[in-house]
Amino acid sequence: MKRLLAVVLLLVVLPAAGNAQGAEQDVLAVVHKLFDGMRQGDSAMVRPLFHDKARLITTLVRNGEPTVQVGESVEPFIQAIGRPRNEVWDERLSNERVFVDGTLASVWTDYVFYRGTTLSHCGVDHFLLVKEGAQWKILEVADTRRMQNCQPTGLGSTSGRGPTAQGGGAPGSRLPT
Repeated sequence: MKRLLAVVLLLVVLPAAGNAQGAEQDVLAVVHKLFDGMRQGDSAMVRPLFHDKARLITTLVRNGEPTVQVGESVEPFIQAIGRPRNEVWDERLSNERVFVDGTLASVWTDYVFYRGTTLSHCGVDHFLLVKEGAQWKILEVADTRRMQNCQPTGLGSTSGRGPTAQGGGAPGSRLPT
């Protein structure tokens, strides 16, 4: 009887654990695709990753004062990704933590942002994603930005993509100016 109960529990618990792990991988795939598109300068690749009502939030310290920038639209960010430039924008993530509950997901990750091969800034990214149909969509990206205590990461790493800098970036753009 105990064996039967153990087998039944395994048959119930293992698929649920596999589904949770699959959802976490699906959520991370969206976040990674965002930065792949940014590195490639491909706004068409990035645009469908965002929910129609997505927004960007940046917190930083400028001249010793905490500052919060809230963008009402991700469109300026998406357009900036597609603008021609000489340097690759490379945001490298590390220490990724993913939380999923049904159709809501959160990713918290350290990052380092490079312009070409030059370290620009670092901080923490927080992504809030929602599931629409079969697709995970980014509803909100919030980040901190600093230029001190940034730990360089390997080139082109998928996990552990990067930081943003204190004082850098246009309001709501997430990108350096």
